[in-house]
Amino acid sequence: MQPDELVSLFDQQAAGYDRQWAKTAAIRECLYFLLEPLLAGLPAEARVLCVGAGTGAEMARLAQAFPGWRFTAVEPSGAMLEACRARAEAEGIAGRCDFHRGFLDSLPAGAPYDAATCFLVSQFIVDRAARTAFFAGIAARLRPGGLLASSDLAADTAAPAYDILLPAWMRMMAAADVPLEALARIREAYARDVAVLPPAEVAALIAAGGFGDPVQFFQAGLIHGWLSRRLG
Repeated sequence: MQPDELVSLFDQQAAGYDRQWAKTAAIRECLYFLLEPLLAGLPAEARVLCVGAGTGAEMARLAQAFPGWRFTAVEPSGAMLEACRARAEAEGIAGRCDFHRGFLDSLPAGAPYDAATCFLVSQFIVDRAARTAFFAGIAARLRPGGLLASSDLAADTAAPAYDILLPAWMRMMAAADVPLEALARIREAYARDVAVLPPAEVAALIAAGGFGDPVQFFQAGLIHGWLSRRLG
């Protein structure tokens, strides 16, 4: 899927995105629950970069947990970014947030960030060299030793386990009231437009982007999460 197609897709989904995935919120909440203690050692006035911020769920969660932190939301979908801004205003954190519409490489240079989040984003970059360059772009925005918390769909699609995990994942989404036509599109996208790689290969791509050995701290179904520290 080309970048403009991806942006168009998320523009269309933005208005109902949180509502559509509300019944899968337990996965997201568990990820955030584990994320907070992993990032708790950051400075009291840390600057955090949220890459592919979507509707701003992780930004809002971290802002409430760490009231001195400031955030930059980077999101290429204008509709998603407006939903992110609306959430920040509703939760009283907008004054601590900057909002940038565009991809990461379009963000103006500034002081390095203490940490970055990037949840369910890099999986849409099918080309491995481009995916490594994406992680390198995040590393370039971080101070030496800065942290990256990331998650992506990951699995060995050639292994017998995938024949168990994928149908179960689809049944979970069906139970969460994801429409059948959407499920069909998602399953097709997993085979064509989403780079579902074995977890070790995703970790290797992160490391190749300039991070120390990524530590996997989360798995729920096909979603895996890593914490990585920028080298240098």
